[in-house]
Amino acid sequence: MVHREDIQLTNENTEMKMATRRNFLKLAGSGGFTAALVAGAAGTLWSSEAAAQTANEERDREKAAEHVMTIATAYVLGATRSYPIMQLDLKENIQNATNGKVYVRLAPGGQLGAGGALVQKVQGGTIQAAQHSLSNFAPFASTVDLINMPYLCGSNQRFTNLVTSDAWKSEVHPKVEAAGFKPLFYVNIDPRVVAVRKGGAGAVLSPGDLSGVKFRVPGSKMLQQYYRMVGANPTPVAWGETPSAIKQGVADALDPSVGALYVFGFKDILSHVTFTQAVPDSQVYSCNLEWFNSMPADVQEGIEFASEITAQMNLAKVPSARNYAMAELRKSGVEFHSLSDDQLAEWQDAGGYQRSEWDEFKLELAGSMETFSKLEEAAGTMGRYYVHDA
Repeated sequence: MVHREDIQLTNENTEMKMATRRNFLKLAGSGGFTAALVAGAAGTLWSSEAAAQTANEERDREKAAEHVMTIATAYVLGATRSYPIMQLDLKENIQNATNGKVYVRLAPGGQLGAGGALVQKVQGGTIQAAQHSLSNFAPFASTVDLINMPYLCGSNQRFTNLVTSDAWKSEVHPKVEAAGFKPLFYVNIDPRVVAVRKGGAGAVLSPGDLSGVKFRVPGSKMLQQYYRMVGANPTPVAWGETPSAIKQGVADALDPSVGALYVFGFKDILSHVTFTQAVPDSQVYSCNLEWFNSMPADVQEGIEFASEITAQMNLAKVPSARNYAMAELRKSGVEFHSLSDDQLAEWQDAGGYQRSEWDEFKLELAGSMETFSKLEEAAGTMGRYYVHDA
């Protein structure tokens, strides 16, 4: 028997959900857009009063600020649980570290574009800063494509060692700045993996298991060459078309990080995922250099300090984000495979950066073999920061 109190409670819950949604949409269409997202992410959008208070606080902060900084990303705020992109943390840290002189206006979820489109907007000064992959950054600042050289910095620790090193900052950053960008910080997500679709090749534990497999790759010539070297048949597919390509068998495997596989809805398509640690799934927050240089010295220092703090927070979140994504993928039957040192050595022997096939890339991107050697040493040298590896 259904009691009157149960019906009343159900109606009240429904009305509360509808009110929450109305409050969110109301704020999203107002100057409190960021406030609505912040409040929603914190779970505080339970009443009109709470939503209004948050929006008022954000408006007051923006009104009191001397500068407004728009930061665009391709990811919704909730993605941080499995893909630690850190946009809310960066917003708060910049506002606090500049003593409120900078108000950060977030544009998440691809509102202003994604990938190369965001890089272009930053370079042109349409927005002040954005998050994007280093692969998407490479066409604008080619030196950063060194990140995609197999086994140079595929593990989380080697990637972190490299991009926080003096060698990277002295050899790479001047070339990035010459293109009109200031890197704020590099986001450690996790290494790319080898993920196989259901009905595909089965578990991939050695390069031999990839023989002839149609492997979805992005536009990167470096990644295409690597997968060819380890025996696959590289198949370039635009990211937006990749889920349907995997479902339809146009490609049988792909290589994002575990977090990206979950965020972008691959969990019901895949059967096996292998951690090969060849190339990082790396992101960066870039800032328009001219805008940054126009800021007072204390504001510049505040933005740099906030970026460093956010980078450290990112490193702490990597293992829990990975574990969450893996747990969700396992629910759909995905099996995970970690490789022994001997198995990883087999992959590196087949396609790693030490092979002569990569010498042309080293010279083109680093400028000289001497510079590349400096960067190689930096990747293998433990710096100030520790990060957990898959």
